[in-house]
Amino acid sequence: MAENLIILEQLLVSLFLGSLIGLEREISKKPAGFRTYALVSLGATIFTIISEVLAFRYQGIPGVSFDPSRIISQIVVGVGFIGAGVIIYQKSKVRGITTATTLWITAAIGIAVGLRLYSLATITACLVIIVLIIFQIFENRIEKKIEKTDEFIHKN
Repeated sequence: MAENLIILEQLLVSLFLGSLIGLEREISKKPAGFRTYALVSLGATIFTIISEVLAFRYQGIPGVSFDPSRIISQIVVGVGFIGAGVIIYQKSKVRGITTATTLWITAAIGIAVGLRLYSLATITACLVIIVLIIFQIFENRIEKKIEKTDEFIHKN
């Protein structure tokens, strides 16, 4: 019973943290939003929990070896593959890289939650949100300065 409560806690924390990141993406009107990020985090968490359960279940059985890190590495590769699918080259511009990397790090947050590394997951989620919001403000300012410089150069 206590184990089920721990798993429920892990799933809820993962859902919450993934949703926070997804909420920012939704507000920014990105194609992958609230539900996508919640599900990526949740999926990574459940795969990590399954990996840990299997490792304990088969521990010490002669002839059976199980490396739980193999499932985690496949999460990283699988989400990286999904992320690669959202990157688009269009009119000399690459789009979707932030979405791809945010999906990837959201999976890492889910893995951390699955391993009950709540502080690591929470701090990382906060840092991701800071990067998405604060860094975007800096990028916009830099782009405006570049545009003004380009206009000045072209006029003179």
